[in-house]
Amino acid sequence: MPNTRITRLLEFLESEPNDPFLNYALATEYVVLGEPGLALTYFEELIKNHSDYVGTYFHLGKLYETLGRKEDAITTYQQGINVATKQQNAHARSELQAVYQLAMGIDYEDD
Repeated sequence: MPNTRITRLLEFLESEPNDPFLNYALATEYVVLGEPGLALTYFEELIKNHSDYVGTYFHLGKLYETLGRKEDAITTYQQGINVATKQQNAHARSELQAVYQLAMGIDYEDD
């Protein structure tokens, strides 16, 4: 049975190709479906075309980590921290800082 959620999102995207949320929704749906290559395509397009869509950075970084691309994940988290800081989005910045520190092996509990 075809995935109706993907089908509907693709239909919506066809009529609104520049909608960052639709691209984000497709990317996250492909992650859930175990299609990392398709998810990666949508996340990377988001970064390229909608660099201010701060939610992308966390999920793209996590996908990079899953794919064994740790350096790309770290770079993505750093970029996301910068975007969140510029937007004064403390919540997103905090989440990105936490995953960045984990990816870097920084654990303040060890002090």
